[in-house]
Amino acid sequence: MSRRSLTDRQSRGVDNISLNAADLLAYFEHRARGAEAADLLSETMATAWRRIDAMPDATIEARMWLFVIARNVLANAERAAQRRWRLADKLRAHLTTAAPPDDSQRTIEVRDAVSRLAPELRELIGLIHWDGFSISDAASIVGIPSSTARTQYQTARRELARSLTSVDPSADVSVS
Repeated sequence: MSRRSLTDRQSRGVDNISLNAADLLAYFEHRARGAEAADLLSETMATAWRRIDAMPDATIEARMWLFVIARNVLANAERAAQRRWRLADKLRAHLTTAAPPDDSQRTIEVRDAVSRLAPELRELIGLIHWDGFSISDAASIVGIPSSTARTQYQTARRELARSLTSVDPSADVSVS
């Protein structure tokens, strides 16, 4: 968009944003780390541009309006960062209290048998048994009809039973 195709209001908005950009960047640099200040300035400018019709005409009022937007952008960024930290803390707590993986011989045999399945069967087994999805949900995820997923799931179970029985003939791997 050329400067000539801007409305008077848009042109004044560009002038006010340009006039205050350095001060807005300094505002963010005092409150944020490194490159985040530039990102916050960019978000402020984008918000100001989207709301250009609400920008006051007077230069001083426009400056104050831009700093209100900057303050709100900073507050939103801080809330988002706090949410990310809380989520990371929850994840860390879960990972430290979760049971360690079972590396028993039987688990190793099952994982090996699953790894030898065809990729589409392996995907269904993983979604159903490791990720806890129902057969119909797993079908939706991989983009196949539920009836096809049920057939493939039964095929996978039979192949796993056959594979695991050949490893340990005394194992109970009945497929119902």
